[in-house]
Amino acid sequence: MLEIKNLKVNVEDKEILKGIDLKINKGEIHVVMGPNGAGKSTLTNAIMAHPKYSVEEGQIFFEGEDITEMAADERAKLGIFMSYQTPQEVPGISVENFLRAAKMAVTGENVPILKFRKELKEAMKELSFDQAYSQRYLNVGFSGGEKKKNEILQMKILDPKFVMLDETDSGLDVDATKIVSEGVKNFLTEDKSVLIITHHSQILEYLNPDFVHIVVDGKLVKTGGPELIEQIENEGYKAFREGEINE
Repeated sequence: MLEIKNLKVNVEDKEILKGIDLKINKGEIHVVMGPNGAGKSTLTNAIMAHPKYSVEEGQIFFEGEDITEMAADERAKLGIFMSYQTPQEVPGISVENFLRAAKMAVTGENVPILKFRKELKEAMKELSFDQAYSQRYLNVGFSGGEKKKNEILQMKILDPKFVMLDETDSGLDVDATKIVSEGVKNFLTEDKSVLIITHHSQILEYLNPDFVHIVVDGKLVKTGGPELIEQIENEGYKAFREGEINE
């Protein structure tokens, strides 16, 4: 699904990622963890082609195609989706209009309004999301949890192949975390993949990741299974800072 080779990324002429190699197959859940400022969000933003993040070296492949020079909208049309750590408020555009326009832009096809409303209603019901929010301006006045639910709603409506969730569980209570987790589980199939950035283990208890990657100082220093999560909870990132090698 996704392969990254020796990815080096700068932000405002400062090197953040210092040579990341990563491979994600179809049907897999990968988790990226690490201390603040390690480069986790830089990785996802570079994959999504955020213009602030400059790829200085390395390549990004999606389903075998080199997308390193591709713009963000082109990557979205290929089936890449990113849920942001801090979703933006967009006054003047309702959730419904935003999602319908986004779906038409990604698919290149017209989406009849009545058919779309039915689909949107079903998706919101699955997320225990009040239907009235579909007519509200995008994220305006939404709580932190509502904004995160709205990100998962976008994921369900756009139906991408590869999803990146950047701290989607941050600020969520137990019930909201479970709802978001169920939304991700229901999305995942053998042909889709998920990359999750998180500081918390709670969401991972629901999702059971295949691989856990530890990023420290812009480098992927360790790859393993869910047992790494327990090690981090018990010991923090001290051992990884002291130079454990990638396995």
